[in-house]
Order: sequence, then C-alpha cells, then structure tokens
Amino acid sequence: MDVTDQIKATLAGLARERDAIEHQLLDPQVLSDHHKVRELSVRKAALDPVVEGFRAWQGELEEAEELRAAIEANEDTELVELATAELPELEARAASRIETVLADLVTSEDRAVASIMVELRAGVGGDEAGLWAGDLVRMYEKFAESRGWSLETLSAEVDEGLGGVRSAVLNVRGEGVFAELAHEAGTHCVKRVPATETQGRIHTSTATVAVLPEPREVEVTIDPADVDEHITTAQGPGGQNVNKVATAVHLIHRPSGVEVRMQETKSQAQNREKAWRLLRARVYEIEREKAAAEAAAERRGQIGTGGRAERIRTYRFKDSIAVDHRLGVSFPLSDVLSGGLGPIVRSLIEMETARRLAQL
Repeated sequence: MDVTDQIKATLAGLARERDAIEHQLLDPQVLSDHHKVRELSVRKAALDPVVEGFRAWQGELEEAEELRAAIEANEDTELVELATAELPELEARAASRIETVLADLVTSEDRAVASIMVELRAGVGGDEAGLWAGDLVRMYEKFAESRGWSLETLSAEVDEGLGGVRSAVLNVRGEGVFAELAHEAGTHCVKRVPATETQGRIHTSTATVAVLPEPREVEVTIDPADVDEHITTAQGPGGQNVNKVATAVHLIHRPSGVEVRMQETKSQAQNREKAWRLLRARVYEIEREKAAAEAAAERRGQIGTGGRAERIRTYRFKDSIAVDHRLGVSFPLSDVLSGGLGPIVRSLIEMETARRLAQL
C-alpha cells in the first residue's frame, strides 16, 4: 500500500517518542519509581516493533535508491548487473516490511494498555444467567493464568442460592491484555439445559461483558468537586446491613452520571481506592467511545464498533462448540471454557488489524 506523508510523519513521531522513553529509563529518578518504570516499559514494548521496523524500512529504501543510482550511472558493467539482480529482491523485502510495520502501528495503542477492567453482568435467563456469568468469570481467570497475567476481583455480587454471579468487576494486568481481550466486549449467549431445568429443555441465557482500559491518571483528570462520595455500611442480599462499620464507598460523577459502588473489603481506604480506579476507567471509556463515534462519522464504510449490546458469541453445549459470530467460525467448547481463547483472540486481532489498515 502507499505510504503517505502523514503516515511517515506518524512513524517518525513514534520513533522520537521511543527514543525519549529509552532516555527516561536511564534516569535514576525515574528508575526509583517502579510504577513509572512499568508504565514506560510497557509503552516502549508496544513501540519497539513499529520503530525498529520503520528504521529498517528506511535503510532498505536508501539502499534501493543507491542501487538505482548505480544502474542509471552505468559506469561499471559488473556493478550494474549485481544491482539489477539485487534491486527487485530488496524492493520486495521493503514492501513486506512496511506492511508489517503498519500492522504493528494500528495495534500499538492497544498493546500499550497493560491494565483493564472486565465487567460481567448476568443478562436474560434468571438464575441460569447468573450461573453462566460465573462460568465466564472462570473462563477469563483461566485465560489470564495461561497468559501469565495477574487478575484481581474488585467486586462480585453472588447469588446466595445457586452461587451464580449477578455482576463482577475483574482487574486484569499484564502485557497485551487490552489488545487480546478488547474483542470480548459484547453479549455472550449460551444454549444448554440449565441446572434449574427439570424436563431437560434447552434454554438460551446471556451475560454481557465490557472491557475498559484502565487509564493512567494523567490521561483522565476527574475533579473531586464533581464527585459526590457517600460512605455507608456494606449491603448484602435483600438490602440488609452485613457490616456495622461504614466502609462501603459510593461515588457519583455528576457530569457523566457514572456511579460506582465498592464494598469488597472491610477497609474504607481500600474500597475508596478501588472505587476511584473503576470510576476513572468508566469515565475514560465514555470519552473513548465519544471520540471513536466522532471519528467514525468522518470515515465512510466503517463497520460496527463492536458495541456491548451486540451478540458476539454463542456457546452451544449440545453441539460442543462456541460460535464466534464476527468470524463465522466455531471452536471446541471445552477448549474455550477452559481458557483456550488463543485461536479466537488471534483471529479477531487479525480481522481488526486488516480493517484498520484499510482505513489508513
């Protein structure tokens, strides 16, 4: 594909940013801040393949230009023959390299996000929907473990009876978490005979998943004056108090209307810290979706944004398959539920990368 001046300028800007990060990582003051080092290291890891490929491509273009100059000069017959033989191979290598660079370019921002919030909610289907949401929580726990990521349950509302999950918020951290899990956002349907079914009939139940990048604090500034904070006792099923000490934190961000409740720990300070993290992630997601909607309005032929309300996958227990509707492909159900999301994730990343490249 043609590499426009705008794309070249973008790549050059990323190269300068990567060089600046390398310089920062040599600064003793920065090295003393482990959180800063981790943040910079993740960003650098996302930029490395783009910048290294871009610079290698620039070198190949310069070398190709020298070969053309030697051919045009026509001063040395042997040199002309060598240059003529080598030029097509070099041009093909450069063309292949820039395709890889551009693919890395359009996914670099996703790969730079190393902490996400995964919110799961039971949908239609009553108790079975809660059991299904619990199955999805375990599926993501197993996938995170297989990828070497850390996973923390920030909050969970569990049914007292069958143990289903009405809602849960997971914080997943690690290299590439957003790039790999972003496409899990949407409605997950299950077709199976529920544990609550006495006549063996197959039911369809749903659970929704939202995947929110956890922004750096510098990226999202929330004025504390815009947030109402209420401290209460923790509430259990039916609304009864389960804790006599006021440790639960309820935040309301008035400009956006976003509300967050956190009561997982018996420490008010820990609940407040977790509540603010989740609040920042939700407000950031609103701004991100707004920006994406504005960009989509300017581009023709853009396909759907993968909104949460869209049904993305159906898990059919009778057929032992999980069908991803965006790919139109089925996968072994047992593999998927045991955390084997790798083949689905790779295919979805490839599809999204192709879509973004078509818009460059």
